[in-house]
Amino acid sequence: MIAAMVEGDDSGGATPGHPVVLGRAAIEDWAFPRSAAGLELVLAHGERLGLTRRVLLAGTGLEAAWGTRPGERPAAVTAAQELRVVRTLQRLRPHGAAALGASYRAATFGALGYALATSRTVLDLVDLFLRYVDLSHAFVVPQARLEGDTVEVVLEGATIPADVRSYLVERDAVAIVRVLRELAPTLDADLVVGPERALLRFPLAGLEVPVTPGDVPVERATAEAWCDALAQARRDLGPATREVRVVIAQRLLDGARAVDVAAHLGWSERTLRRRLGAEGTTHQQQLDAVRSALAAQLLAPPAALEVQEVARRLGYADATTFIRAHRRWTGRTPGRSTTRS
Repeated sequence: MIAAMVEGDDSGGATPGHPVVLGRAAIEDWAFPRSAAGLELVLAHGERLGLTRRVLLAGTGLEAAWGTRPGERPAAVTAAQELRVVRTLQRLRPHGAAALGASYRAATFGALGYALATSRTVLDLVDLFLRYVDLSHAFVVPQARLEGDTVEVVLEGATIPADVRSYLVERDAVAIVRVLRELAPTLDADLVVGPERALLRFPLAGLEVPVTPGDVPVERATAEAWCDALAQARRDLGPATREVRVVIAQRLLDGARAVDVAAHLGWSERTLRRRLGAEGTTHQQQLDAVRSALAAQLLAPPAALEVQEVARRLGYADATTFIRAHRRWTGRTPGRSTTRS
């Protein structure tokens, strides 16, 4: 809970002239992989403004992936890919940041959204968001603090590239307030947005405002455990490994060769090998990790795919090659036969 994280003197009070810090985000910057669902919202907003997806995705390396069926699109994108789309959107439609932010809902954030909706109070909600901000689509780095009898949530954009800073600060600030008002509609909050940062303020008593219970199919403990598992799976990886895994997943149909993955990240193949080596891994190990994880999902009931289709989606030339790889990963062949009964 945030109340347990107050930074001050031994009495819990603030140093005169300095606000008490209620909680810090679990991450320090925005350079984390993000759900493709967030990029989908940006693309949909651009379409409402008359832009095509082909134009918005130009230069991201995602043009082909987004032309496939939704179920076959990559689950994650890099921060750099979303930034590329935002740059194009801002250049062609520079005044739509607030409208884009207003399109976000709690459900937009997937596992985090479910967990937020299970919060008991605004205090629970803010605490959860700070702990799992890397499961959101935000680029701002938030910090909650107590200034007298007022809670201030500072949405800092200093580390965001200057050319899209004001756009993303406004988008993220409006999105956060939109979700807050969805879940705690009685909270009396005020938002001020500037070019470098945004400031959300509400009375201290607002921390105890109850969150409106919604039709959430999971309980708090389950939702929080889900968030923790997803967050730790990312945080346990080095920054280069995280980036490489995202791009490998996007390029499986093309084989996800090291030279192609490196080029997509703006690296040489030598740089890719060096950066992965510094994190104790290799391109082949990450390719196997991505393929094995995706295979487990695609072969899982009740909607398990046929082995041939799984092999295709993983970038194998034929089912036999995939079956051999699956045996190497798991010690057994895929659970489904190659023909339907």
